[in-house]
Amino acid sequence: MAAMQMDPELAKSLFFEGATVVILNMPKGTEFGIDYNSWEVGPKFRGVKMIPPGIHFLHYSSVDKANPRDVGPRMGFFLSLQQRELVVLRWNSVQEEVDLSPAPEAEVDAMRANLQELDPFLGPYPYAMLKKWISLTNFISEATMERLQPESRQICAFSEVLPVLSLKHTKDRVEQNLPRCGTECKSYQEGLARLPEMKPKAGTEIRFSELPTQMFPAGATPAEITRHSMDLSYALETVLSKQFPSSPQDVLGELQFAFVCFLLGNVYEAFEHWKGLLNLLCRSEEAMVKYHTLYVNLISILYHQLGEIPADFFVDIVSQNNFLTSTLQTLSGVKCRCERVTALELLLVSWESSTVNGPLPN
Repeated sequence: MAAMQMDPELAKSLFFEGATVVILNMPKGTEFGIDYNSWEVGPKFRGVKMIPPGIHFLHYSSVDKANPRDVGPRMGFFLSLQQRELVVLRWNSVQEEVDLSPAPEAEVDAMRANLQELDPFLGPYPYAMLKKWISLTNFISEATMERLQPESRQICAFSEVLPVLSLKHTKDRVEQNLPRCGTECKSYQEGLARLPEMKPKAGTEIRFSELPTQMFPAGATPAEITRHSMDLSYALETVLSKQFPSSPQDVLGELQFAFVCFLLGNVYEAFEHWKGLLNLLCRSEEAMVKYHTLYVNLISILYHQLGEIPADFFVDIVSQNNFLTSTLQTLSGVKCRCERVTALELLLVSWESSTVNGPLPN
């Protein structure tokens, strides 16, 4: 980790007041990062010091010892750190991942007593990027983090999946009316149909809120179906009342959580959830009046998120239709406007031209 220039007195204060995460035995060459920064681990690396209190995302990718260019999928985990907190973790060489099991209290106390001796082996938190990190995570509370992260706490770019039916033996395939494995496929579609149905391994999936597939109430008339399909406020209300009954603003924390998992964790499912949740929020005209503060904060969140995305990222290669442009145009084009929608219109124009003019300012 590269050294960071800082006033010695300030560095001393941050060392004792900030949190510290110790990760023992992480192999040399591992790609490791915290929040918006990443590095290649050297032989002396033991963790990160001077971490400001709050929510943080630590991520890493293991490397093949025989071929260091062969990098494994991104993995990561969230931590909610308190002032002066010390977290001690270990690298599991068998699973090639950080073991998130808590260290014995006696070991933590002993390491705390000798923390200054460990100082040369700890990289400083990169405060130059703290403002950007806060802008991307300021609505993620500890409760939101605990609710959404997998039961295993490990977030992996490629989910671990298992077959719904094991079908280990030929008789199992016969019972499911499936052909023998050695039977030649007669068509591409038949080949796809033979692939086993897969599901995420229990405890490994991010626990996102379930988004409705039906946007209108049961028994709705054709006119009501049309209205609820154009204005998704009813569908949004079902999500807010079920998942966020006491604090609708918490939906913004989930939006940010999904964005971070997609942006830094490379999780495709998080990207799809972020798109779905954003589409629901942006196409709910009546809700914009009822949840005025929520939408003012949403525009601020989008301002910072769009600064991290190339303008052509969402373009559908077939239709050349940009999902995000059309979604934000729906938000900025509604008749019942909240105060800062005009700011969103300016943001949209800036974002669409950012590939020419460079990224948006922080």
